[in-house]
Amino acid sequence: MRHILGRSLIISAAALIFGAGIAQASVQTKESDPVFSPANAESVTIQVTKLTHAQATTRLRNAGITWSSSGNCSDRDNPSCTSLEQVNLATIQGAETLKSASGCSLNVTGGTEVGHASGEFSHWNGYKLDYGLNTCINNYVRNTFTPIGGDKWQSGSGNIYYYEQNHWDVTYYNCGGC
Repeated sequence: MRHILGRSLIISAAALIFGAGIAQASVQTKESDPVFSPANAESVTIQVTKLTHAQATTRLRNAGITWSSSGNCSDRDNPSCTSLEQVNLATIQGAETLKSASGCSLNVTGGTEVGHASGEFSHWNGYKLDYGLNTCINNYVRNTFTPIGGDKWQSGSGNIYYYEQNHWDVTYYNCGGC
C-alpha cells in the first residue's frame, strides 16, 4: 500500500510539472496493511496522469516516434483516426523507453480512439498503443522479451506485447523503466 501512495504522490507531482490532467481509477484491495490503512479499506484511489493529444504527440515527436492514421485524423470518436487524447503519461513514456532501448523506428497506428476492445487496461483508457510492423521492432520484441504464449511477449517490467499479424498491440502497465 505504501508503494501505491508513493506512486500517487510521484504521479501527482509529474502532472503538475507537465501540466497534464489527472484522472482517477479505483483499485480494489483485500489486504490489510498495518502501516497504511485508508479510511475505506476496500478501495484506494490511484491517480493516473492523462495527456492531451498535443502533449502526447510533442513527446513522441521529441523522441523520434511517428504516428499515422488510416483516416489522416486524430478525432477520438472516429475509429479511422489515431488519437492520443487521454493517453496515460506512463504509456507515452513506455513508447519513449521502447524507442530508446531498441533503437528501432516506431510508428503509432492506434491510440485512444474508439473501435478497440474494451476493458480496464484498454486503448480507450489510455493503456495501449498499436505500432506498425518492421523487422527491427519485430526482432527486438521476440529476442528481448519473454514469450508467454499466444503471440504474446512480456517485458521485464510487465508490459505485454501482442503480435496481431499486421501490428503490435502493446499494453503499458508502467513506463518500462523510464
